[in-house]
Amino acid sequence: MQFSQKADYPGPFDPHGIPLLDYRGKIGRQYNPIAIAQYGLGNYNLFSQTGDPDRRSKFLLVADWLRSSLEPNLHGLPVWNHKFDWEYRDRLVSPWYSGLAQGQGISVLVRAHKESGNHSYLEAAQRAFASFQHPIEAGGVSFIDASGDLWFEEYIVSPPTHILNGFIWAIWGIHDYFLGTRDAVARDLYSRAVRTLLHNLECYDLGFWSLYEQSGTRLPMAASRFYHRLHVVQLRIMHRLTGENVFAQTADRWESYTRSRTQSARALCYKAAFKLCYY
Repeated sequence: MQFSQKADYPGPFDPHGIPLLDYRGKIGRQYNPIAIAQYGLGNYNLFSQTGDPDRRSKFLLVADWLRSSLEPNLHGLPVWNHKFDWEYRDRLVSPWYSGLAQGQGISVLVRAHKESGNHSYLEAAQRAFASFQHPIEAGGVSFIDASGDLWFEEYIVSPPTHILNGFIWAIWGIHDYFLGTRDAVARDLYSRAVRTLLHNLECYDLGFWSLYEQSGTRLPMAASRFYHRLHVVQLRIMHRLTGENVFAQTADRWESYTRSRTQSARALCYKAAFKLCYY
């Protein structure tokens, strides 16, 4: 999960060198905190591999943007806002924030602190971490379900949809924060989130493909081929981080689905039917 291709994003950029995503139409060019964080992580990884000072500069430029762009939401918790409307199951009205953005922003900031020694990066990560300590109704990104399982939500909607890739990336942000701080709260949140994934992973298995989310709709939302392959990679990394064999076993099974033309075609039909019914 190196984000090397993200690091070579061709633009557009703002005048300071921060990536902008061009959504065209009414939305146009916008700052997307998730894309910006991934651009930073990609450049950090390439700097770590090559020692290229230009990669380091780009990485720290992103860290600076993340540090300065945290702003309080309506409940006073520091978040990275997306300042454009977005069509999901429910319309996400600007400004909206995301557990995925919070996790990946933290991942950048703790690396920036480690690389530079500048404590202000860690202070910013600490402020962003607060969103994981509060439930959605109090302005955070955390949700506890009826079984007591703890989720971090990529999109803040009600009822929550538990997007798989976003949940796992948020878990990694918590893990990175723990590695950078040895914070006991982060260790507890990470352990609880790993247990949630273990308890619910089978719910994402259609028997021929993985689900993108727990949509709550009559027809479930199958992952695209891109996200299905991403799930496999993420689960292999979860196995490396935790030693839990169920992650490796599920990754093997889901990878086997991609080798079957029948399973792939079935997943494509499921995906198309879902879009026709719900989008």
